[in-house]
Formats: sequence, C-alpha cells, structure tokens
Amino acid sequence: MAELEQHEGEQDIERKIEETRQRFKNELLQDSTDKYDSRDVERLEKDDALVEGYLQWRLYVIDDALKMIDESLQWRKEYGLNDLTESTIPKWMFETGAVYLHGYDKEGNKLFWFKVKLHVKDAKTIIDKKKYVAFWLERYAKKEPGMPLTVVFDMTESGLSNIDMEFVKYIINCFKVYYPKFLSKMIIVDMPWIMNAAWKIVKSWLGPEAISKLKFASRSEIQGFIDLEYLPSHMGGTDPFKYSYPPLPDDDFQTPLCENGPIVSEDETESKEGEIDGKDTLESSFNSEVAAKPKKVNFLEDSLRAEDNDKGETSTRTKGARKPLTTFKGPLLDVSPAEELSFGSGETEKKSLIILSNVTKNQVAFKVRTTAPEKYRVKPSSSSCEPGASVDIVVSLHGGSQASPQDRFLVMAAEMENAGSQELAQFWKEVPKTKVMEHRLRCHVLESAKPTVNPLRDSPVETGSSGQQELSTVYAPKSSHTQALDDNFNCTSQLMRVMTCNARLEQKMNTCLWVQKVLIGLVLVLVVLNLLCLYLLGTSQQPS
Repeated sequence: MAELEQHEGEQDIERKIEETRQRFKNELLQDSTDKYDSRDVERLEKDDALVEGYLQWRLYVIDDALKMIDESLQWRKEYGLNDLTESTIPKWMFETGAVYLHGYDKEGNKLFWFKVKLHVKDAKTIIDKKKYVAFWLERYAKKEPGMPLTVVFDMTESGLSNIDMEFVKYIINCFKVYYPKFLSKMIIVDMPWIMNAAWKIVKSWLGPEAISKLKFASRSEIQGFIDLEYLPSHMGGTDPFKYSYPPLPDDDFQTPLCENGPIVSEDETESKEGEIDGKDTLESSFNSEVAAKPKKVNFLEDSLRAEDNDKGETSTRTKGARKPLTTFKGPLLDVSPAEELSFGSGETEKKSLIILSNVTKNQVAFKVRTTAPEKYRVKPSSSSCEPGASVDIVVSLHGGSQASPQDRFLVMAAEMENAGSQELAQFWKEVPKTKVMEHRLRCHVLESAKPTVNPLRDSPVETGSSGQQELSTVYAPKSSHTQALDDNFNCTSQLMRVMTCNARLEQKMNTCLWVQKVLIGLVLVLVVLNLLCLYLLGTSQQPS
C-alpha cells in the first residue's frame, strides 16, 4: 500500500514537471525568445531536478513556480551567469575576503561566509558585489548540484556603516528566488543590539517558506550548528584556516593516504611513484641480465593466470564493501554511486565501493581525493581504465575513525589519447583542467539500531542467587510506521521550538523599539523645554 502511494506520488510529480515545462513554452517562451539565455532554457527542458526544485520551493503550485522560473531566468541573463568567471570579477573583491566558501556545518552542508565588517556600502561597486555573490553560488551549484548551503553572517566588530539593506535583500532573493532549495540555514552570529530593527525588516523579506531557516546565535551558541574544527578562533573554534587569494579557498580535497604511508602532498606522491617505477625497472633489467638459464614462457597461460590473480585480488579487496545502487552518467566515466558513499559504525559497514565504468573509446586516467585523508584508505586511489571496462575502488575507514557528513570525495578523470607512452604522474601534470571531468560524492552516516527499553521490564530485576540488578533492553529496529511517526514528532517539536524562539525574539524586538520610541520622545520633550527656557530668558532680559 505504501509503495503504491509512493508510486502515485512520483507519477504526480512527473506530471507537474511536464505541465510546468509545457506552460513555460506556451506562456513565457513564446512571447520573446531573447528574454532568457538559451543555455538556461535548454537546461530547464532537460533537468527534471531543476524544475522539481522550483515546484517544491513553491509547494507544487505551478503558477507560483512559473513566476519564480521567469524571474530567475531573467536575472541569470541580466548578470550573465553562464559566462561569469573568476577573470570577470575585479581582483580586489577576492582579496578582501568578505565572501567565501569554507568548511561544513554539523549536517554536512557547505558554509558560505559573509564577513560583514569588511563590507562598506558603496553605490559605485554594488553591481560588482552582486555579481561576486552570484559567482560563488553558481560555482558551488556546478560543483555540488542539489546540495544546500548554510549562510553565516559573521557580524563581529560590525556597525551600522557595514549594513547595506539593498545588498542584504539581494542575498535573500538569491536563495528565495534564484536558487530554489539552496538554503539550509541562515545564521546571524554576534549581532549588535543596535541592528535589531534592521534585521526585523530582513525577516519580513524572507517570507513564510524561509523564515524558519533564519537563526540568531551568539559566539557560544554557534557551536550548536558548527563543529569547532570549522569555526574561527574568535568564535571559540580551532579552525586554523586563514583566508588568502589566490587561489580560491573552496577546494578542501587532498590525496588519500597510502596503505601504510604518511600524509604527503600530491606532487611528492607522484614523484615517489616515479622513483619507485624507475627503481623497479632497473632491478628487473639487472635480474634479467644475471639470469643463468633462459626460461620458456607460455604467453597465453601467463595472461590467463594474471587475469585470474587480478580477479581473485579484486574479489578479496571488495569483500564486505557496500555496493552502490545508483549511477551518475558522466562524459568519460559512469560513477556509482551517484551522490553518496554510506558508512556505519559496525565492522561490516566500514567499507564502501566506487565503481567507475569507461564510456569512451580511449583509456581514461582517474584519481580519487578526499577532504579527510587521515580517515580513509582508497584502493586504488590513482590508476587508469580501459575502454568499455570497469574498475572497483574500495574506500575504507582506517583504524577507529568514524565517518562524518562533512567528509567529501572527488573523482577526477581525463582521457588518455597516447596511453602507451604516458606515465600517470606526468600525465596529470600536463593535462589541461578543461579536459578533466570532476564528480563529487558526499558521505552518508548510517544510523545503527538504537536500544529501546521494554516497557514491561523497565524496572530492576533479580537475577537468581547473585542478587544483581539490571535493566532489560530490547535491541529491535523500529518499523517504518513507527519511524515515520517519530520523524513527524521530531519535525513538529523542532517547528514548535523555532516558532517559540521567533515569538520571543519578536517580543524582545518590539520591547526595544518601544523603549527607543520612549527615549526619542523624552529627548524631544527636553529639547522643547530647553528652547522654552531660552525664550523666557530672552524675553525677561528685554527692557520694558
């Protein structure tokens, strides 16, 4: 029954996606073909997830979704987002460090930092600043499509001169209209009390669909949203990151550790691999020279034996690894899984499998990088794949390490035109970045079955002659119905907490505004009294 309802729900969504596309063509696209960028129109016609994002953000009301699509595509053409590159943005904007991507929150969402104290209101540069924000959002959307962002407004040492309401409204619109489903949370950190009235206006801009995503936090409260490892020192964190440009500070990927080796840079790894290959070549040539007797070789037998050995080694290596169920169709490689690697705390949940399938007519080189090289072992982390063949890559947790939603993996691939004469280390140094395919995978942490207390035996029980007391627990996984009820209860309780906090905050803001009005009234009364006194003094001193 549940599967039938789910199937009907999926069919209804597909129908609404198709209806949205058809109405877009008939009602919006037919009026003017120059209204939008043709690349955006083509993407809208092919990408179901994009259309569903607009529908979901507008509660599946097609009229509202079409209005949002119209506004969004016009904005994209106006700001030239498809042609927006690092070179088209003024260099000084990158050098200020006022806006950048770095780190993850506790839910694994990328952090989008705004250092408010570095922003100065200036009408001459407002367009460049808007394009600057759009550049970062578009860059992230292409690198990690479908993944939400957590926006952090760091208001430490900021004042009224740093608040530009037009710029803030633009940032709100970016998430409210231009990038549906992009916003996870918007956290305002360490806001001065004098800005309460300004942020009350901002709250009204967000609208009902995003108001619950706005969070106000002090320096201590921010640790409830972001782990210390991604917080700067002035917020009590331990993150050693210091912004500098160039390069852009949004690539946290590093080469994974070797099986027993230390953390080394990619260049060092490649140079060492080259030295080892050279040493092996010298040793093999030396051994062949000093061989006493020639040996007969059966090439067919040796190739079959080598193939069997490879199969045996692969099956041993992949044993116990979690196999992927989804596939990303890439221009060079099909990558399975499509979006995330799953790990758990159990011994059988510490391995996950990545399957790469070559869909080209040439050999394809690949390598895997991660944001947590000290936690994972990747085998093989760098190799090549023959045309039409597949490669199994085992990603395993090292020692007692635990997977985290903040962990990411990057699969890089490039076509090797002259495979026979190229070494991988040299190939990766020479290949242009434009010819490298990149696909990102996030980490999903599996929830283990939690012990639940048996209500019939929730009191201490005598255990025979020993007289020891213990609580009887039942380790049973929850049914899907119970889990759904728990999820609904949790969502409801979280919503109630958010509404309560918002109500308290609004009450405090109203109180502050009332106090401000009273103080302004008192000041005006004092001014009037002073003027009256001056008038009386002036009239009394005049001769009669």
